Amino acid sequence: MSTPMTLERPEVTLGPLRWVGARAAVGAARVLATQQPARIRRVLARLARGARPADYDQALAARQAVMAVSLTCRGARGCVPRSIATMLMCRLSGTVPTWCVGVRSLAPFAAHAWVEVDGVMVGESVPPGYLRTLLSVGRAADHSEVS
Repeated sequence: MSTPMTLERPEVTLGPLRWVGARAAVGAARVLATQQPARIRRVLARLARGARPADYDQALAARQAVMAVSLTCRGARGCVPRSIATMLMCRLSGTVPTWCVGVRSLAPFAAHAWVEVDGVMVGESVPPGYLRTLLSVGRAADHSEVS
């Protein structure tokens, strides 16, 4: 038996320039998301150079914009393009959050990608410690963080 589902639609209104920026970020993210993790990491680390650290509200607004223009990014399996597009969207305004890829701390195994600011996951509905970060790329105060 199937269960009816609806995708979360962020209640955000985008101006024309923000909408174009979000669509461009999603398009680029969908291409980048098909690459190997090492390549994604290199590209995002390069993009993070010279950017200011994003604050939580900036990252959340970027995430909501990305989700407003893309069904893929709204879906449960759209975490990689959503997180990359959020990072790209923030970069358009000169900031970057930390992009993370990790796994569920508890069984069964599940991988996930997200962005965070100051160690706080942006827009995710999981409790702290639920995911273990395996790879992160971001912009610390004075240097690029790549772990």
